Formats: sequence, structure tokens, C-alpha cells
Amino acid sequence: MRRYFWSLSPLVLVAAACATIGDHGSRLVTVDHYVRVKSTAPAFAGRDALIYVREVALAGAASRSDPAPGGVVLFVHGAGTPAEVTFDVPHKDYSWMAYLAKAGFDVFSMDMTGYGRSTRPPAMNDPCNFSKAQQAQFVPNLIPAPCAPSHPSPITTMDSDWNDIGAVVDHLRALRRVDTVSIVGWSQGGPRGGGYAARNPAKVARLVMLAPAYTRASPLEAPNPLPPSSGPMTAQSLADFKANWDRQVGCSEQYEPAASAVVWTEMLASDPVGATWGPGVRRAPQVPTWGFNQAVVAKMQTPFLMVTGAHDKQVAPERVRDLYADLGSKQKLIIDLACSSHNAMWEKNHLLLFRASLEWLKDGKVNGASEGELKLGY
Repeated sequence: MRRYFWSLSPLVLVAAACATIGDHGSRLVTVDHYVRVKSTAPAFAGRDALIYVREVALAGAASRSDPAPGGVVLFVHGAGTPAEVTFDVPHKDYSWMAYLAKAGFDVFSMDMTGYGRSTRPPAMNDPCNFSKAQQAQFVPNLIPAPCAPSHPSPITTMDSDWNDIGAVVDHLRALRRVDTVSIVGWSQGGPRGGGYAARNPAKVARLVMLAPAYTRASPLEAPNPLPPSSGPMTAQSLADFKANWDRQVGCSEQYEPAASAVVWTEMLASDPVGATWGPGVRRAPQVPTWGFNQAVVAKMQTPFLMVTGAHDKQVAPERVRDLYADLGSKQKLIIDLACSSHNAMWEKNHLLLFRASLEWLKDGKVNGASEGELKLGY
């Protein structure tokens, strides 16, 4: 393994590359960027935050100033798991980012403020900011007894997430000298990436969303003032992680235990502080969501691929079908993915998902279809 360092732009504080050999002998390079943003997160407002951006590219293509033939893709994570864990699993062919990079795309992912390797507001260092129910696992080793939150309001919000995305999108547009990027998201990455696209349609070429969280009647704007929170931060332990996944298993050998183990190892590595708390947990802000409702999506025209796992119990398939029905875009497709949960990118049908995303990002079609519903894996 070799490690290289570049000076890229005033916005990028660090860029380090690790070269690895991928499937079929392809040589991939991982580059770590840190993009500076003036934070609008309630717990960090007005201060400089560093947003961690991971680039995965074929060797020789990383950090060039021209776009790849496939275009530029930004991966946006969900409510709890940071992007590098979600989309770049170092197990067999499970890295979604590597799959698209090998196909000729410029591929990046980002962690929002409060997640993974991005800046974490100081409020996240206080376990009292978990809910009382979640605090129980830290008594008495970390805290003597359940306690009131020291920051009893949201740490980050959907608006601050859009601010983070905007800084990264503008950085990538300047870095690759392109007008638009495509966004791939998961779960709460739906309102994050989709909500950003709705507000910045000229900057987003195409959207791919796995299990996009969508509620027709969610608020249009942020409440003012923000409501108080008895648990502005969440924790996930290994037991939580396993239980949540196993309740969504609906077919034989839906996921590999070895893949699950790698994901959890990467999860703790992304949060070295949380890894030392109680049984070892992954911390994340509890982010209130707005601005991705029926009125907003009805006006959207960005080509939109959405995928729902047949056994998803976190974002039910019916909610994704609601989004499809409400979306204004003429180029929209929904995929019903067999034998899959909310965690489809880590399961046995992950390559069906990856291949569909590749086709959509290249041509705006999957199996020749640019609209309607498509079943895969049945």
C-alpha cells in the first residue's frame, strides 16, 4: 500500500490516497478530502465545520480537474450510518462506490456534521444527550444515573444538512469543472439528497435513492422555534444493529454474517469515541426532517430512480410508492428488489441494486425502462 498527499483547493484541508487492488485486477485509490463549511447546525452555528468526503477512483483518475466520462456522483447517507460505512464496505464486491468507480464514474461520499469523520459538535460528547431509555446502557460505567440533556434541542437539522451538501456539491463542481453532479442516497438520504435537488435543480443531473424516507404530510419548513428534544442524539449498539436487521429477514441467506461483521467493525472505526462508551456504540444526531413532502416533490423534474426492498420494515415499500406517485418528474422509475431489507446494499442482491444504479446514472433507464415499476431478483 502506498500513501500520497496533494494540495487541491483552499476548501480541502487534507487529501490522502490509499491504493488497493480491486476485483479483476483493477487498481482503486481512496482519497480523503475535508471540506470546510460555515456551519448552520444549531449546536455549532457560525463556526467552521469540516465535512469528510471520501473519493474512490481508478488509479490515475483521482483528483484530476476534468470529469470522468460517466460523470460525478455524490453518495449521501441516512439517519445513523455514515457514508463511508454505508457505501464503501471493504468486503468482497460490496462497495457500491467501487462498483461505480470501476464503471468510469467520479465517485464521492460525504458525512454530514455530527456523523463519522466530519466535525462533531461538542454536545455529542455528553451521553446525557441520549434519550433516557438509551442512557440505561451507560449506567454506571459512563454516567452514574440517567440525566437531563445538556443540549435539549436538535444538534443538527435538515437545513444544516442541506448546507453541508451544498458546500460539497459546489466543491465537486469546481474540482471537476462540471455544472451538475448526480446524487445517490439511502433512507434519510432521500430528504437530504432529494430535498437538496428540489432546491437546486440546476446542480443535480440524476437521483438514485434506496429506501428514501418520505412522508407526504411532513412539514414544508422548519418550525420556529425548534421543538425541545429529550434525546437529540442516538446510539446504536451491536445488539441493536443485529436486531434491527434480523427483523427484516424474509428469505433464505438474505445476508452474509461475514458482511454484517465487517459493517459493524467499520461502524465503530468511524466513531472512536462512541466505540469506548458502554458496549461500544455508533453515535448520530437525531435530525428533524422537513421540506420533502407532497408539495415539494410534485414540482421536481430531476430524473429519479427509487428502490425499495421487499422486506424493508424501516421505510415501508408503500411509502416509496407514495413518493413515486407524487413525484412530478416524467423520468421516474421504482424498483421492487426481492429478498432485500432496508440494508439492501449489504445483502445478497446488492449487485442487482448496484447494476440498476449504474444503468440509471448512465442512461436514465434500467432494463430499457425509464418509468413505471420494475421487479428485480424475483
